[in-house]
Amino acid sequence: MTIPRDDATAHDPALLAAHAATLRALHHAPEPLVLPNAWDAASARIVAEAGFPAVATTSSGVSACLGWADGEQTPPGEMFAAIARIARAVAVPVTADLEGGYGLGAEEFVTRLLATGAVGCNIEDTDHSGQSLLRDPEAQAEYLAAVKRAGRAAGVEIVVNARIDLFVRQVGEPAARVTEAIRRARLYLEAGADCIYPIFVREEAAIAALVAGIPGPVNIFALPDGPSLTRLRELGVARISYAGRLYRAAFAEHLRCVQAIRSGAGM
Repeated sequence: MTIPRDDATAHDPALLAAHAATLRALHHAPEPLVLPNAWDAASARIVAEAGFPAVATTSSGVSACLGWADGEQTPPGEMFAAIARIARAVAVPVTADLEGGYGLGAEEFVTRLLATGAVGCNIEDTDHSGQSLLRDPEAQAEYLAAVKRAGRAAGVEIVVNARIDLFVRQVGEPAARVTEAIRRARLYLEAGADCIYPIFVREEAAIAALVAGIPGPVNIFALPDGPSLTRLRELGVARISYAGRLYRAAFAEHLRCVQAIRSGAGM
């Protein structure tokens, strides 16, 4: 059974530092780090009690549970409070999907992240300001470096999963996306990112090229029409996420039950 952290220990710097070290090491283990993403305390406990060594959140699932759309529509205070409830519910390291950082400066972002009890985060390079589809990669690299510095200053080497959104935003010509993703990945790794997440890559050849070209751990979203878990392992993928897939599956089942009850058929 998962033993939740109490408020007295959840924010202990030594515990957070140890959890961060554990989470980072999982990205370099013989087997991929598989993350069936959670969206609330109950789903996080299910993941931890199933034996997974870490819990990752999904911004789409958390946002939906809070009544907001995905894409930085959730007020930061509500998102961080939700992450805190998730981290408090489990004894394993937690990494949080925090979209593009909600426009927060690096120091405030890190302070609020660590206050939740989480020790890792996704930071994506979508430009949520609406000025362009993607952030300038050099500016994004500077932000990632600042986040890493702020974590070290707080005594925790935060695990940063740098998400590259070329594929999900369909930026540029399809044939050039792998090359540009590798260029961005190298900048982000040089800035201190611990893992690279080119979300929505589904073609096996593209995944293989990214793993070969990126000098660091690669995170792949396990899409229904993408390679299997076994094949992703064979391709050398270090981290495999399910993003909002489990939330959507749970929501679909809930909807089916409600409709059956409403029709008179019952469950």
